[in-house]
Amino acid sequence: MGEANQQATSLDFAKDCDDDTTPKDGGDVGCCGYILWFLSLVVIALTFPFSLCLCIKVVQEYERAVIFRLGRLIAGGAKGPGLFFIIPCIDSYTKVDIRTVSFDVPPQEVLTKDSVTVAVDAVVYYRVQNATMSITNVEDANRSTRLLAATTLRNVLGTKNLSEILSERETISHYMQSSLDEGTDPWGVKVERVEIKDVRLPVQLQRAMAAEAEAAREARAKVISAEGEHKASRALKEAADVMVESPAALQLRYLQTLNTISAEKNSTIIFPLPIDLLQSFMSRKTK
Repeated sequence: MGEANQQATSLDFAKDCDDDTTPKDGGDVGCCGYILWFLSLVVIALTFPFSLCLCIKVVQEYERAVIFRLGRLIAGGAKGPGLFFIIPCIDSYTKVDIRTVSFDVPPQEVLTKDSVTVAVDAVVYYRVQNATMSITNVEDANRSTRLLAATTLRNVLGTKNLSEILSERETISHYMQSSLDEGTDPWGVKVERVEIKDVRLPVQLQRAMAAEAEAAREARAKVISAEGEHKASRALKEAADVMVESPAALQLRYLQTLNTISAEKNSTIIFPLPIDLLQSFMSRKTK
């Protein structure tokens, strides 16, 4: 019985919370309200057709009008687009723009998970999808959305490393968009897109990262050069083995080298002589 009572109490509390966040119609305006409503209709009838200037209102295609009668939300929700009728003196209305709005999140100083301070800014696109909720559930939906976006940006980036922020921008943007959309849903606001614009690092960190990247590039260049020398030496060894097997190949290589030098229009040509020929002359002199 005790558990059942607790569950019933929890259900009633959840129902009350839902009722608080869901806009209601005004309902009964009371006896004084009906009297004021009747007197307003009499005044409209006596001043007809001049009273139409105050009774008929127009909202654009991208706007909606939330009407309150004696402080209570009237039935039917937001009106528009086009013409709608109000009763002066007892009705008041607020126009809500339902077009997509974009704004820049001011640069936020964020301490990342690996204790690096970075400045990050973003841009957010949102629109009002429920005009009634944006008026009745929050004082200023636009300002609240901007403040929540700045807070969410700091909270999300504070759980990421610097490398993740630099390499996973798209993932972080999607996570921020879902978090903002969930937080602004009770306000009747739909967050359509979030994009991280820029990540600014401290100057000293930029220099350190540049030096690290340059050292890595130099190391890769040395490795590539060493691999090229190794392949070239193996190719030269194979060529030397072929020339040893065929002495005429060395003479052909001499002639090819001479042809290459002469094609460059050089004034000096070095002609290599076979060592065997020089040894024969030297042997004759010794005799």
